[in-house]
Amino acid sequence: MGGTDGLVEGSDGRLRCWWSSGLADYEAYHDDEWGRPVTDDRRLFEKLCLEGFQSGLSWLTILRKRENFRRAFANFEPAAVAAFGEDDIERLVADPGIVRHRGKIVSTINNARRALDLIASEGSLAAYVWRFEPPASERPQRFDRAALGAATTAPAAIRMSKDLKKRGWSFVGPTTVYAFMQAMGLVNDHLEGCPCRAEALRLRAELVPPGR
Repeated sequence: MGGTDGLVEGSDGRLRCWWSSGLADYEAYHDDEWGRPVTDDRRLFEKLCLEGFQSGLSWLTILRKRENFRRAFANFEPAAVAAFGEDDIERLVADPGIVRHRGKIVSTINNARRALDLIASEGSLAAYVWRFEPPASERPQRFDRAALGAATTAPAAIRMSKDLKKRGWSFVGPTTVYAFMQAMGLVNDHLEGCPCRAEALRLRAELVPPGR
């Protein structure tokens, strides 16, 4: 059943943002993960890497391969991935369970090494990432379908992308970084009226961002 302003009622009667409707794995991702604030360094690093792999693809493609990616990339523990060498690159290029893009694989290993540098200088990846949470003045006053459709990037994502690139990261363009911010709860892009929007707001209100 169609909802209003981008909300769709699922088979369970629950209203959701339209993009997640009709697919059980996408609905679970929408309900349980997307937009909920994350401060765990491993999860933050994983998501930055997977958003890089998504470039040119759909998130659903990556989501359905996520467990394969975790197995292939040592559960995205930055120290473990940073130690990967040429043999690991060849192993990953030959792995049919992931996206076998040599450039993105090499980028992930490089970014793991840059993540260790960042953790050493900032205390944690979370402390660094949450510095880029956008102020309310940069956010839409009402988040409806039109606002979400226009939200491909944002000033805060552009700032973070530029800073990461200066630090030697790759595959971290503004669109990739904004998708990361949406997923990790640095912005709440659930639509007005979506039950998950209120839950994400509650979780953010309870959170004291690392380093503050």
